[in-house]
Amino acid sequence: MPEFEEIYSEYFDDVYKYVYSLCRNSLVAEEITQETFFKVLKSIDSYKGQCKLRVWLCQIAKNTYFTFCSKQKRSVTCNTLDHEQICDFENGLFNQEESFEIHKALHSLEEPYKEVFSLRVFGELSFLKIGEIFGKTEGWARVTYHRAKIKLKENYYENIM
Repeated sequence: MPEFEEIYSEYFDDVYKYVYSLCRNSLVAEEITQETFFKVLKSIDSYKGQCKLRVWLCQIAKNTYFTFCSKQKRSVTCNTLDHEQICDFENGLFNQEESFEIHKALHSLEEPYKEVFSLRVFGELSFLKIGEIFGKTEGWARVTYHRAKIKLKENYYENIM
């Protein structure tokens, strides 16, 4: 079994990239990656070698990220609104002015985008439940939510320009 320092230096970038792919937020990814390696340091003796070390580390990272998300008021996939990575309301990283501009952009969305986005972000509903509400499929809800995020970004930029 390699020493912790070797594991850290060899796998840090892989774990960070994995976490970043989950949240698309560099600050959150850095925090989750650090927390992951802290957990690894405490539990390195529990690694039995039943899977690749990278897989084990990413599993810990994924669980750490989901725990992080569940502690937030609103758990939703992270998203970018400008060149800096920020999360959709999830982590409360917006100041009041930014939050107001985002809400204005959301208010200007047409239906069903506004409602699907609101149900997902504020109602914390699964795509399956959102699809059921509209009498549509889970896939429809996913696509509509994705399109709502794109439209929200466009509206956000129009409001701040």
